Amino acid sequence: MRILSITAGAAGMYCGSCFRDNALAAELLRRGHDVTLMPVYTPTRTDEENVSEPSVLFGGISVYLQQRSALFRHLPRVFDRMWDAPSVIRALTARSLSTDPQLLGDLTVSTLEGGDGVLKREFDKLIDWADGEPRPDVVILPNSLLIAMAEPLRRALGCPVCCTLQGEELFINGLPETYRDRALALIRRQVSQVDQFIAVSDYCARFMGGYLAIPEDRMSVVPLGISLAGYEPRQPGTGRFTIGYFARVAPEKGLHALAEAYIRFRALTRGAPVALEAAGYLAPAHEPYLVGVRRTLDDAGLGAEFAYRGAVDREGKLAFLRGLDVLSVPATYDEPKGLFLLEAMGSGVPVVVPRRGALEEIVDRTGGGVLVPPDDPHSLAQALYDLWRDRPTVDRLGARALAGVREHYTIARSADALLEVLGRVATPVGADPVGRRTSASVH
Repeated sequence: MRILSITAGAAGMYCGSCFRDNALAAELLRRGHDVTLMPVYTPTRTDEENVSEPSVLFGGISVYLQQRSALFRHLPRVFDRMWDAPSVIRALTARSLSTDPQLLGDLTVSTLEGGDGVLKREFDKLIDWADGEPRPDVVILPNSLLIAMAEPLRRALGCPVCCTLQGEELFINGLPETYRDRALALIRRQVSQVDQFIAVSDYCARFMGGYLAIPEDRMSVVPLGISLAGYEPRQPGTGRFTIGYFARVAPEKGLHALAEAYIRFRALTRGAPVALEAAGYLAPAHEPYLVGVRRTLDDAGLGAEFAYRGAVDREGKLAFLRGLDVLSVPATYDEPKGLFLLEAMGSGVPVVVPRRGALEEIVDRTGGGVLVPPDDPHSLAQALYDLWRDRPTVDRLGARALAGVREHYTIARSADALLEVLGRVATPVGADPVGRRTSASVH
């Protein structure tokens, strides 16, 4: 099968959606499928071999400049080629580009307006690029924020278009109200241009079906999966009890809630040898947030027990996870993915997380953890204390986690599910899509 998969770069940060898109493309390539993984905005960053194309569509610098000034919408394209160079984008990413929805409302709406908006130039470039590509059997968009690509790509390539749903509601809900309402209206208006939506969890499918008014017959679920290369089971702990946090360091992921629970936990464990360790991407805008978490622990006299290990690479991630006794990411919203759970469980680390979103279904399906009420530091502290007191239960939950990920959440199983969906909607090369215009019929 020939697949064109669009993936959205995240301004240089480690991003779960980028990890998923890249891992699936790599697995499909390994099986002999013809996959083009094309980044938009910025190059992607992964901790595995990156199989995406070296070029970038909708270069983050170009779209920003065009959004801010009409002058840049009419310059010769040679300037775009300079600004869209991945090396230039990487050089400016950390300092100049943001993924904060509070700052990107106008650009989000412009992207969703497609060829009718101020980014018409980028949509014209998209079609010119597509016209030079071999015709795929199917196109996959990475999220509904890029749904405006569906109609022009279908028209240019004459094939069905699928759209992945993988947590973009957090970004949409973070937009200023005027932009949020406009963005939702534009997405819902273009739902009919997508042949099949692909949700990354059962929860995601249920929520997004209502949120975006997607018909039930155009919603499929392809659960997340991870590559287990290099994963080794943690060794049962007998000494210091280490509680870990592995996710983006941001308020919605709940490191502050874990710190509050840890203080309560320490009131129960007193002088026992325990520690709280965190790792994950920290955006410059969230550095004050981490300072606040440290201050909370310092004020409780526990600052020396806390360590932040940074945005670790793959080798560092695997070593970090193997050193944990339990992982907790008490997200403050209904998390639709939960990739961090799979990574911890893949190392045999049990988890303690809120009963919400996809976190609940992952724990229920694997049996590899404990669910607690959302936004309840006392219950979280008690669950951690119960595990601290009962190491055999920690080991049993860890064994279930290890087996559960291997049974339900490998990248191979995820690829199987994706191919089943694509097989139902893809149009073989050389055949006209049923009910769709091909590029030949348009001209």
